[in-house]
Amino acid sequence: MKLGKTVVGVLWVLLIPGFVFAKEDFEGQTVDSGSFGVFMNGHRVATETFTIQQNNKGSLVTSEFKSEKGLTKALQSSELELAPNGDLRKYEWKEVLPEKAVATVTPNDQFLNEEVTSGDSGKPLEQPFLLPASTSILDDYFFVDREVLLWRYLAIGCRQEKGQVQCPLHQRTRFGTLNPHSRSSASATMEFAGREKVMVHDVQRELGRFDLKSDAGDWSFWVDDQYKLVRIVIADQNTEVVRD
Repeated sequence: MKLGKTVVGVLWVLLIPGFVFAKEDFEGQTVDSGSFGVFMNGHRVATETFTIQQNNKGSLVTSEFKSEKGLTKALQSSELELAPNGDLRKYEWKEVLPEKAVATVTPNDQFLNEEVTSGDSGKPLEQPFLLPASTSILDDYFFVDREVLLWRYLAIGCRQEKGQVQCPLHQRTRFGTLNPHSRSSASATMEFAGREKVMVHDVQRELGRFDLKSDAGDWSFWVDDQYKLVRIVIADQNTEVVRD
């Protein structure tokens, strides 16, 4: 499968040496933004709105998750700061509804340290994980995390030839992952499964398929020719995520 020049440039950013940036001063190119609709048993239950920005100093991924009417109201947001090589600089997750909570993950030597503050408690609960900064964040509710992992797979699991990226068929690449929401880590693999014709918003499209497998479950992704996430299916949860 070949990759367009825009995303080739994005992958180049992921591989160059790192710099330090302050989040409040971050100015970068928006390489993807939009929203995903979350469907369970065919009914829309939530929406995730996201933006991915990148420059030669790293990446900033922001996301907001809102539940739809009919469910217990939920409002959460996240910010993921990455070095140019994809290593974690900082991850912050905030919950406003149904309860108030804040979780922050930062690297410290060979550990990732998570601090969680719930409710009105002023003292955070600390939990270290024996994981390197190269660990990928795959949090609940934030599906854009899966697109970021996909782009990392493209950077290290595929090859570049004459300005194009080509992915070998059914060749698995292994990643370490951390889910800050559930405070759990897992090993995961991703592989390119070929191109398929699928229905998206009642229109048939030919998209590239990638499969993510882990102890947390199996997910199938479909992406367009710019490797932007279009559709996710979590079969054992009767859940589908579709770009609006």
